[in-house]
Amino acid sequence: MLAGAILSLIFSYVPGLNNKFDELSAEYKRLVMLGLVILTAGAIYGLGCAGVSEDLGLAITCDKIGLLGLIKAILAAAVANQGTYGLTRR
Repeated sequence: MLAGAILSLIFSYVPGLNNKFDELSAEYKRLVMLGLVILTAGAIYGLGCAGVSEDLGLAITCDKIGLLGLIKAILAAAVANQGTYGLTRR
């Protein structure tokens, strides 16, 4: 969930990026955010499969249970992302 909220804050407050993002339609904004959340989650899962996740303090394993946990985290991050963006946009 933290990754989703951070992405929303970046798109809300980073100069230049927030203006370009504001020009997009609401549907496209949601798709961009969801895509970035999935990309971030995939990178975290990849780190788990590479055996690096424990060194970074990420609690994910490269198995079925880890994948199911990742899917739950994607759903939670998507919800947090949309809520944070709605509250922080200007």
